Amino acid sequence: MPSNKILEQKKQVVTDLTEKIKSAQSIVLADYRGLTVEQDTELRNALRKAGVEYKVVKNTLTSLAMKESGIEVDDFLTGPTAMAISSSDAVAPAKVLSEFAKKFEKLELKVGVVEGKVIDLEGVKALAELPSREVLIAKVLGGFNAPISGFVNVLNGNMRGLVVALNAIAEQKANA
Repeated sequence: MPSNKILEQKKQVVTDLTEKIKSAQSIVLADYRGLTVEQDTELRNALRKAGVEYKVVKNTLTSLAMKESGIEVDDFLTGPTAMAISSSDAVAPAKVLSEFAKKFEKLELKVGVVEGKVIDLEGVKALAELPSREVLIAKVLGGFNAPISGFVNVLNGNMRGLVVALNAIAEQKANA
């Protein structure tokens, strides 16, 4: 039987993890078996740069925290499991882990969670294919600007036509 101190530590881990899961935009679970220390360090650095927290927690503790958050992923918690959590960007964990899964064949994606909803491996890959937040915002703003630009061009076209007509009239009167 574990001591009370160890039980309290585990309860604290579950509580902390539950808070992170509840506040997360997205989570991706992966099997990291077979990665070298260098590859794992490279992966952790890339995730850190993207603002993603990368943790390895016992499956039983992860399961408890997920259940407390209302998420059911027990089927995917077999073998060593790493968890990439992002509270700011829903695409970042899937994007970075998918990129590294292609680079290092040993890294195997398991499942993802986006805003509390479980998505399968295909969903994680589709999420990774999405453009970044900045690109999406730029596209939306471009879509907003297009009608305004068109309207300005139409108004300028009418003004140009009026100026050309007035110049033609002025030339006719000057010649007459």
